[in-house]
Amino acid sequence: MPHPPQNRSFYNLLIQYADQKSLKKGQILHAHIIKIPYLSSCNYLANNLIKFYAKCGHLHGAKLVFENLKHKNVVSYNCLIHGLSHNGSKGSNFVLELFRRMIANNILPDAHTFPGVFTAAALNLGCNFDARQVHVLGIKTASIDDVFVGSSLVNFYCKVGCVFEARKLFDRMPERNLVSWTTMISGYASKQMAKEALGVFGLMRLVEGNLNEFVFTSVLSALVCPEFVDSGKQVHCVVVKNGVLEFVSVLNALVTMYAKCGNLNYSLMLFEMCSDKNAITWSALITGYSQAGDSHKALKLFSKMHYAGFVPSEFTLVGVLKACSDVAAIEEGKQTHGYLLKSGYETQIYTATALVDMYAKFGFTGDARKGFDFLLEPDLVLWTSIIAGYVQNGKNEEALSMYGRMQMRKILPNELTMASVLKACSNLAALEQGKQIHARTIKYGLGPELSIRSALSTMYAKCGSLEEGVLIFRRMLQRDIVSWNAMISGLSQNGHGREALELFEEMRLEGTKPDHITFVTVLSACSHMGIVKRGWAYFNMMFDEFGLVPRVEHYACMVDVLSRAGKLNEAKEFIESAIIDHGMCLWRILLPACRNHCNYELGAYAGEKLMELGSRESSAYVLLSSIYTAMGRLADVVRVRRMMKVRGVRKETGCSWIELKSHVHVFVVGDQIHPQIEEIQGAIWRLRKHMKDDGYRPGHESASVSV
Repeated sequence: MPHPPQNRSFYNLLIQYADQKSLKKGQILHAHIIKIPYLSSCNYLANNLIKFYAKCGHLHGAKLVFENLKHKNVVSYNCLIHGLSHNGSKGSNFVLELFRRMIANNILPDAHTFPGVFTAAALNLGCNFDARQVHVLGIKTASIDDVFVGSSLVNFYCKVGCVFEARKLFDRMPERNLVSWTTMISGYASKQMAKEALGVFGLMRLVEGNLNEFVFTSVLSALVCPEFVDSGKQVHCVVVKNGVLEFVSVLNALVTMYAKCGNLNYSLMLFEMCSDKNAITWSALITGYSQAGDSHKALKLFSKMHYAGFVPSEFTLVGVLKACSDVAAIEEGKQTHGYLLKSGYETQIYTATALVDMYAKFGFTGDARKGFDFLLEPDLVLWTSIIAGYVQNGKNEEALSMYGRMQMRKILPNELTMASVLKACSNLAALEQGKQIHARTIKYGLGPELSIRSALSTMYAKCGSLEEGVLIFRRMLQRDIVSWNAMISGLSQNGHGREALELFEEMRLEGTKPDHITFVTVLSACSHMGIVKRGWAYFNMMFDEFGLVPRVEHYACMVDVLSRAGKLNEAKEFIESAIIDHGMCLWRILLPACRNHCNYELGAYAGEKLMELGSRESSAYVLLSSIYTAMGRLADVVRVRRMMKVRGVRKETGCSWIELKSHVHVFVVGDQIHPQIEEIQGAIWRLRKHMKDDGYRPGHESASVSV
């Protein structure tokens, strides 16, 4: 039925104002329509008013027009559903409710209804079950064969992570368009399934003639590993052949792809070729350098971007903050923090998480906590970052406290969260709490995760519960170097050096390449067992067999191996021939060994070396003083004590703790505040009496200890 000319003119004006997103003009026109009775009751104009308000983002206005419409039809519902679904998550929540009303009013949905519903469901991931019911209804009404309905449904399944179901639907579609193909490729890309994405791209090239820029950006986003750089180059060739390199979005995707695949030279070449760079182009290369570990170049490029007048996005700033934390660029990190505050990004979850990570890596846990507390609704990633930050800085009690708060907020942890919490339990030797966390990992279904199993075996080993640690280790279907290191270290630290070395040999037979940490644990085992020859063999093996250059900690282990075995002169020669800058580390190990083996001359030599180097550790002064006392060199005793006073070195207060029945008891030297201090002192007095009765006579160091 033809529309009257006046209706047509109003309709054309609505279309024009909607395209211009001119809300004011549209509202004035709406007021004119209301004044004319026959126009205000026209469904055709009302439906277009709904479209207009939705396009302008005025969802309240769209809903008002819809609710005031007396005779709603399928087009009315479709207009509002379509409008709401294209206005992000704020509109998507209402779509399924609207669809249910539509069915309840016996209005049958058509092929134009379903795409809006599936688009909204993809934005609101809590609607999975409802969306599947709508899928069934689409099959019953035969709408599912429509290319737009099929594409929107494929998009929904990809967005909720069900790419296999999406592929089944995609393969059954009787007709596909560019959107269908691009959606399927993007779905695989979002799950980092590069081979599958390339497979769909290859099929598309055989079926479709012209490929647009969206297809190329989708397939390039799937290529994120060095193994796919050749495939990326082939796609690059197809980009040039199809003449879409002129699109800045495609060029940005190529820059990102080469950076993620480790070919930063190609990224830089494309970046410099681009005459129409935008903020995303700069961000792609900055993030590429940051992720590749070339943080200095990332920071220089960000400075150039700033001077070129480009405004960075929050994702650019995340890359810059990561670069600052990787190279410990504290001042640059603080400046970037100030810049993002001025840019209004302080409430963005991504930048907040990057700030927490950066300050935690700098050791500024107080600033990290301020960044965390600033956000009222921190997400799982941010909770995990602050917990991990506390653990990295030795604040394990605070980490466990934050985990407790997280549980109270009903936020489910992931494997990274639980691995950090288990590490905190390991550092505190809190076995009971560790067992509770173990139970939680099983409850949350995280037990099979490799990182969790490694953390569990470490925790049990560090807490002295080797049987459980070995059991978890042996049950692991797959073991990485972290798992092996944890178990070897646990055995070594708990007096099972022989078993630790046997496990190391087993690791070599399985083909796992040891790292620097492995050799620290192996050399420590040799030290505890007093096997010098084998210690030398492992030390030399590092470079000769695995190409690992020994670090300070490996030299320290070898000094300890020699010192414990009484080969003190050999240890001294080894220290003086060391080709690395070890500062005071190695002399610090030799000094107490000389005292223990009564080699006072060499002990005095090692102690004086520490004094020359300006040691500020009280233990070095105390040991050197006790050595001079044993040698009868009282003048040197006075000199060392005077030096200690002049340098402001104070003897550190001894502190220890023990966990009994889920309660931690802390003891500090000279502290009398423990509620059971009298009983404890009585037990110590009785223990001393037993020791004396058995013939033990304490030396001057232990005789001075008081509780």
